[in-house]
Amino acid sequence: MTGGAREPSFPTFVPTSAALIRHVADAWGERPFVALGGERLTYAEVERRSARLAKGMLASGVGKGTRVGLLAPNGPDWVVAWFAATRIGAVAVMLNTYNKAAELARTLRHGDVALLVTIGAHLGTDYLDRVEAAAGGLAEQRHRRLFVTELPYLRSIWAIDAAPRRWCGRLDDLAARGDDVPDAVLAAVEAEVHPSDPMVIVYSSGSTAEPKGAVHTHGGVVRHSHNLNQMRDLRSDDVLYTPMPLFWVGGFSFTLVAAMHAGAALVFEERFEPGATLDLIEAERVTQVLGWPHMAKALADHPTFGSRDLSAVRGGTLSTVLARGVPGAADAPRATSLGMTETLGPHTFDTTDDLPAGSTGSFGRSVPGVEHRVVDPETGTDVGIDATGELWVRGYPLMDSLNKRERADTLTADGWYRTGDAGFFDAFGHFHFTGRMGDLIKTS
Repeated sequence: MTGGAREPSFPTFVPTSAALIRHVADAWGERPFVALGGERLTYAEVERRSARLAKGMLASGVGKGTRVGLLAPNGPDWVVAWFAATRIGAVAVMLNTYNKAAELARTLRHGDVALLVTIGAHLGTDYLDRVEAAAGGLAEQRHRRLFVTELPYLRSIWAIDAAPRRWCGRLDDLAARGDDVPDAVLAAVEAEVHPSDPMVIVYSSGSTAEPKGAVHTHGGVVRHSHNLNQMRDLRSDDVLYTPMPLFWVGGFSFTLVAAMHAGAALVFEERFEPGATLDLIEAERVTQVLGWPHMAKALADHPTFGSRDLSAVRGGTLSTVLARGVPGAADAPRATSLGMTETLGPHTFDTTDDLPAGSTGSFGRSVPGVEHRVVDPETGTDVGIDATGELWVRGYPLMDSLNKRERADTLTADGWYRTGDAGFFDAFGHFHFTGRMGDLIKTS
């Protein structure tokens, strides 16, 4: 068993979303927080707007445990709606904007969504049409009196930026309903939200199976993003760029919530396009570029890449972007991380650039506060150093449960989760990923 040698770093305030937004609004105030195009919000503005919307939700009957669906692209509107719901104890159900109507219907039903916040249209897609197609009979329903057999818990739908249809209202009108709710009531509600309460349901991408809804608590989300920051060196003068969706953990806990702990700024864009993205990185003086490897290649292959001023960039996951400015960066061995939806992202992580011999290509060591085992799948016993088996994980960032699954069906009696990942730990404590347990494992 590995893990426990390094001490985790947790925040000093109570780890709930309400305490988080109040803490960062007090600490960072008028510093830039989120930007998309011409819309920019400071930390204080996000706190104020989310508080007003939260009071509107309270006035409409939303409370602890209510499932609030978020169907919107990255941007200030998503951030405000997420904070509004979770700061009063509602559970944010993170909905995938890539889903077609049938997939959306399944997630809305599986997530027991009672109140849906949706974008009207985005990048040529009419999301109100998609919602209507997902909920049979919705077109004949009246706003705030919804009773849809296929989505039995759904009671109201609110559009961020579109003229309402007979079955939905404007999100601005929902926020206005909170103007008569005393601030003291909001504060009292927030005080009853506990770190152990569910905060979000994050659905996996479904790349290898039907998507699963991982239920994560306030304590898990707030603590894990803070803990990872001790290894990431995020600072208050950082400007982060990411195209990773906020409805997945890469954009959510690893980027959005992590940036808040540091007081950093986030810049989003409507869509990733190499030339426009390079324009944005230059203009915003981005310091941390996050994304997937194919995006790094697309940026580096753009014909204008060589003439770009990327001198502000000092970190992030797109190492190809950094290679031109950091001596030896392109060839230096470095550890990376291994993560999944069930652990809010990385559960192994390392910033070590000068890896010990034999650890090149590893996926880092156990995140502080996280334990690992590598187990022989046939015997259920631990294997030794450099021996391949199935990776099991346990610790504070692990999900509370899978939605609508018995806890005993997903975790062992003593709290271990079988990841399905195959690999081994070397003598230095670095994990080497060799594949999925159902795949042919190659160790050469």
